[in-house]
Amino acid sequence: MTAADPYRVLGVSQGATTAEIKAAYRALVKQHHPDAKASGAGQNSIKDPSQDSKQIIAINAAWELLRHQESRRRYDSSTPQTRSSPKASSSSSNGEAALERWLSGVYWPIDQLLGEVLEPFGAEFTALSADPYDDQLMANFCSYLERSRNYLERVEYLFRSQACPAIAKSFGLSLYHCLSGVQDAIAEFERYTAGYVDGYLRDGREMIREASQRRQRLQTQQPR
Repeated sequence: MTAADPYRVLGVSQGATTAEIKAAYRALVKQHHPDAKASGAGQNSIKDPSQDSKQIIAINAAWELLRHQESRRRYDSSTPQTRSSPKASSSSSNGEAALERWLSGVYWPIDQLLGEVLEPFGAEFTALSADPYDDQLMANFCSYLERSRNYLERVEYLFRSQACPAIAKSFGLSLYHCLSGVQDAIAEFERYTAGYVDGYLRDGREMIREASQRRQRLQTQQPR
């Protein structure tokens, strides 16, 4: 196992249940969270806070990967040779290891979070379309937008947490465009809810459509 292995980050075995993984995640977040540190004393108070920040990034990425069955399955079945070979020393092997770390720590968790925004959109849009001037339907749609904003904040945090490896630059750029498209779409919908201008709704819907198509291409073309 490499240092970036999510099971190792959370301190659980590969056969751990979701409940065990969740418990380990919560314990580690509590251990490394700056608020928890502030309430302690003694040795913990002299630790470098940037170290805890790096730990939190790794812990969150590991949790986002392992909490979802599909991303966990993909990780468990991915490049077993690279994961089990600690002696890889060539530049090619190093590049593959860096790519695996980025995929497991950045791309796969981001893909899951994007799904939380893109996949419910059709149902949310259809519900609002029944009567955009109905207060309850608009409130429901605004709640969806707020949830989406929260997901996108986590997406942006993850995207900035690791640089994309050189061997996957074009893939990383495509992912960036996908993220930007979703962010722009949510902004258009928020403008619509403020003034009921149909153009914002149409533009946002088209942006969501394009972002969904790009996400699907990324899923089928991800580097190996």
